[in-house]
Amino acid sequence: MDLLIDTHALIWYIEGDTQLSSKAIAAIDNEGNQIFVSKASIWEIVIKLSLNKLDISIHFNDLEAFLINHNFLILDFDFTHLKPLLTLPYYHRDPFDRLIIAQAITEGIPIVTKDIYFSSYAVGLLW
Repeated sequence: MDLLIDTHALIWYIEGDTQLSSKAIAAIDNEGNQIFVSKASIWEIVIKLSLNKLDISIHFNDLEAFLINHNFLILDFDFTHLKPLLTLPYYHRDPFDRLIIAQAITEGIPIVTKDIYFSSYAVGLLW
């Protein structure tokens, strides 16, 4: 199964945080699943790090190697991912999350997230 991991779930996975559900961990660790990380998440992480609003145990320079070593694939975004944003209702106002939702809708893949606002959209969720 293909899954798109939300930013907070990715951070919790990196940190081994117990807030990440056992179901989410099992899905991420399942070698039969392909886990995608949106470039929007990488962008959000670097912005929060630069503003000192995020502290993670690995240096940003090591994040790419971490993702590669854990077989995550980076999901870039293009116009096909951006088009849904023209009509996507504003249940969720965070621009990074809105892009992740649009990507999941476009790709037809569920999102690993605890964010309750995601359930307002026509997208599959795993938690």
